[in-house]
Amino acid sequence: QDAYDVGRITALEGRAVGIHLAFAPDADVNNNPNNPVINTRSFGEDPDMVGRLVAASIKGLQENGMLATAKHFPGHGNTSTDSHLSLPVIPGPWSQLSAVELVPSRAAIEAGVSLVMSAHVTMPAIAGERNRPATLDPQMLTGVLRDSLGFHGLVVTDALDMGALVNTYGAGEAAVLAFLAGADLLLQPADPKVAVDALTEAVESGRVPFERLD
Repeated sequence: QDAYDVGRITALEGRAVGIHLAFAPDADVNNNPNNPVINTRSFGEDPDMVGRLVAASIKGLQENGMLATAKHFPGHGNTSTDSHLSLPVIPGPWSQLSAVELVPSRAAIEAGVSLVMSAHVTMPAIAGERNRPATLDPQMLTGVLRDSLGFHGLVVTDALDMGALVNTYGAGEAAVLAFLAGADLLLQPADPKVAVDALTEAVESGRVPFERLD
């Protein structure tokens, strides 16, 4: 009930000043005590409890007129690296990821969340040798989130100016790769003009299909 009320009040107060979208709630399982970036933003360490509280928060937001965002897919809890600075690696086999990291995301989707925000983390068990951040990985944003978990809403990237992306890919290529991976909203590019120009060129060259753009 408390989680629901936080969402409800956030929605009512936000809508009163013209805000209709919240980049919340945090759906990460904080299962690494050395996590420097998620820690108290998470609802806790137990996947099922996090899922319940995430779902309640989403309903509180969306039943009172504000779109909610579950973040950071596929899970940013089990890391000791800050993705604002460099690329975190989430270890473990698929079975562990499915039983821990993805539990709150499933709960959020079942609760009808409108948006999911991607994480600039890599999970070698899914990413394979390319080891791309989830934000830039079609296997993650399309294969797992859309096809496996059945999410049909909007996918938004975490901020594209964060070190985990821009230090390796640059402002333009990061935007294009995120769009190709399945992101619908490209949040806070390091250089907006460079990002727009790169996407325009990618469409004109045929690298980005018109069907994807539509």
